[in-house]
Amino acid sequence: MFEALSSRLNGVFDKLRRRGALSEADVNEALREVRIALLEADVALPVARDLINKVRERAVGAEVIRSVSPAQQVIKIVNDALVEALGGGEGSEAPGLDLNAPAPVPILMVGLQGSGKTTTSGKIALRLRTREKKKILLASLDVQRPAAQLQLQTLAGQAGVTSLPIIPGQTPLEIAARAMDLARRELYDVVILDTAGRLSIDDVLMDEVAAVKAATKPHQTLLVVDAMTGQDAVNTARNFQDRVGVNGIVMTRVDGDARGGAALSMRAVTGAPIRLLGAGEKLDALEDFHPSRIAGRILGMGDIVSLVERAAETIDRDEAEKLAAKMQKGTFDLEDFAAQLKQVGKMGNLSGILGMLPGMGAMKDKIANAKIDDGMIGRQAAIISSMTRKERKNPDIIKASRKKRIAAGAGVTVQDVNRLLKQFDDMSAMMKRMNKLGQKGLMRGGLGALLPGMGGGKRPF
Repeated sequence: MFEALSSRLNGVFDKLRRRGALSEADVNEALREVRIALLEADVALPVARDLINKVRERAVGAEVIRSVSPAQQVIKIVNDALVEALGGGEGSEAPGLDLNAPAPVPILMVGLQGSGKTTTSGKIALRLRTREKKKILLASLDVQRPAAQLQLQTLAGQAGVTSLPIIPGQTPLEIAARAMDLARRELYDVVILDTAGRLSIDDVLMDEVAAVKAATKPHQTLLVVDAMTGQDAVNTARNFQDRVGVNGIVMTRVDGDARGGAALSMRAVTGAPIRLLGAGEKLDALEDFHPSRIAGRILGMGDIVSLVERAAETIDRDEAEKLAAKMQKGTFDLEDFAAQLKQVGKMGNLSGILGMLPGMGAMKDKIANAKIDDGMIGRQAAIISSMTRKERKNPDIIKASRKKRIAAGAGVTVQDVNRLLKQFDDMSAMMKRMNKLGQKGLMRGGLGALLPGMGGGKRPF
């Protein structure tokens, strides 16, 4: 989501690093470029102005200009200001969902039509059932959009939670009252009320949402906004806060080609924290919003903590340990390679994973030129699936005729098959070198000892 902003800011900071000592004029020039980058990323003008003023106050002091590494000091100050703008600070890091209320806890979902509100309701239900072990009731109050109630019923089935039975002809207020009554009688922990949306904000929408809120007294009123709509998302949030009142924001489609300014503007404009991020259509594609981690991604510092957390949630530990043992012994074959691809695929799209690695901001162009795409893992898995068990166990027998058959079966070219086999060979060769070097050899030679042409302390550049 922040790719363009990250690229621009890293360009500014690279110039600062090359200068060594900094004058006040250097800092002001850099801040002017940072301000332009923020505005181009759709950050609201008052928010961008406030952020730059905060940075200037802290960065133009003598302690920065005369410090050993002034550029790094400026970057840290910008990072701290970004964290504040995103809603960070003591006690506000990753607020998540607040369920600290007597059961059943009502959660009211509001937002415009098309923002992903219904899908997000299903995602939250799955999250609360699996992580918090809560008993969840989903209820659709949307009597405007055709099949909206059936859509939520389907999502409830996928999430493994209960959906309020549909009774045609009821008003949103009647549905909400019935949902709360059922939840009290059958001891549900949480009731998620999915309200109707409109294509744009109007009095009918606001009156309906306000009436439901007054009747149900939700502990959490979550506004769902589409990150792809940029400044429109900020305007939507401002209107809902002014007319209904929200105490949390969920941003959806953050994996799309959004410029990211909406996220930076939300807290300042509404006063409500961004609680969750939706990145994809899958029901498990929902993550906590961590201001400091997002700031790290924007500034190219990566987000290793989130990457590790995602790995812990998605990767089968026993399977990973088996693969590691095989790699150590050098008995790793294409079936194991396929299992490894499957584990990586569970973590999400490759661009999202790479974006969490420190320093990857500067590598984005190289990655783009390498044509790494999210469909690569699926194609590689398809190629391996098209092989016989004998071929997967012993790839050396795969010659021209077999490659043609495998390519046809997987719907790819022979070149794709060759590319996969070369990748597997490279991985196997590296594992053999690891076994040969042993732990002490690796500690002496480091990564260079594993790569051809880099041994003996020689550098490739």
